[in-house]
Amino acid sequence: MALSATQVNRADHDHDNDFVALMARVRERDRHAFERVFTHFGPRVKALMLKSGADQALAEDIVQDVFMSVWRRAGQYVPERGSVSAWIFTIARNARIDRLRRQSSRPYEDVTAIEIADDGANAEQQLDAAQRAERVASAMVELPREQRVVIELAYVHDLAQSEIASNLSLPLGTVKSRMRLAYAKLKQKLEETV
Repeated sequence: MALSATQVNRADHDHDNDFVALMARVRERDRHAFERVFTHFGPRVKALMLKSGADQALAEDIVQDVFMSVWRRAGQYVPERGSVSAWIFTIARNARIDRLRRQSSRPYEDVTAIEIADDGANAEQQLDAAQRAERVASAMVELPREQRVVIELAYVHDLAQSEIASNLSLPLGTVKSRMRLAYAKLKQKLEETV
C-alpha cells in the first residue's frame, strides 16, 4: 500500500482549520495543543503504518518518530502549502521510507532465521530448506543496495512494484529494471552455488 496524504480520512480535512490553529500553538510549544494533535492523528498514523505492512512495534516506533518531528518542526508547517493532515502524513510516509532504507542497509539476515514449521516434514527436507535460505541470504548480500532494497520491499514487505515506486519516489520503470537486474544476479549466484 503506497503511503500518501490522499488516504487521509475526510474528517481530518473538515477539522483542518482547528488543526491549523493548534499547530500555531504547538509552534509556541503549547503541550496541550500538541496532545490534541497527537490524540487525533496518532491512531490514524499508526493505522496507516499497520495497513502498509508494519508490525505493531514498528508502527508504534514510527508514530513516535513522526510526532517527535511534528513537535520539533512545527515551525516549518505552512498552512498555505497544505493541510495539517497532509503535512503529518507526509512526515509519516517519509519516516516509513527511512525505516525501510535503514532495514535494507543491514546485512541480510532475516532469511537465515526462517523457522521451519513442524508439519511432519522430515529432517532432510528441513535441512534442504535451511540451506536454500542460506544461499538466498548470501546472494542477497552481494546485490547492489538499490537492487536489494526493491527485492526486500517486494518479498519481505509484500509491496507491489507500484507501491515500491511510490514509497521510494522512483519511476515504476526504474523499479522494474532494478528488480529484473536483481533477479538475473540472484539467479546467476544461486546457479553458481548448486
